[in-house]
Amino acid sequence: MRIAFLTAPEGVEQVELTEPWQAVKDAGHQPVLVSTKPGHVQAFNHLDKADTFPVEAVVGEVPAESFDGLVLPGGVANPDFLRMDEQAVAFVRAFFDQGRPVAAICHGPWTLIEADVVRGRTLTSWPSLKTDISNAGGTWVDEQVHIDRDGNLLITSRKPDDLKAFDEAIVTEFAGQNT
Repeated sequence: MRIAFLTAPEGVEQVELTEPWQAVKDAGHQPVLVSTKPGHVQAFNHLDKADTFPVEAVVGEVPAESFDGLVLPGGVANPDFLRMDEQAVAFVRAFFDQGRPVAAICHGPWTLIEADVVRGRTLTSWPSLKTDISNAGGTWVDEQVHIDRDGNLLITSRKPDDLKAFDEAIVTEFAGQNT
């Protein structure tokens, strides 16, 4: 399976990118770093600059159907930048339109809200997104990981402390969608 990891050029929470990436890779699948611009993405450890990672595909140049699933890492700035990029929002919406699995952690659901795909869905996130999710027609729950199967598969998680459970859910549930 090819799994797109969508990030903005700057602001992704490093651990929310690298740990799910490694879990996907360890499961024998191909993670692909997709961004809104070519070059590298600048990751952060909360507010401090961390490592950079090479972009492998650019939104608008690669179709969603070339991937089997999508992961939206968090960080406060990352999804805020993504939700302001029309092509990134369209890329996310395409996964829902095509019934492909999607996973988002921490602030990642902000991009889902902008793509107008949370209405009628149940998800979790960083607690400060609770009102945003509710205002977008979704139901927010305070759970380590929530798996919503109403429509395409949607896996959400709250924060970096939940990464082990999030990673396990991605690997198990995405594989189950593509068998």
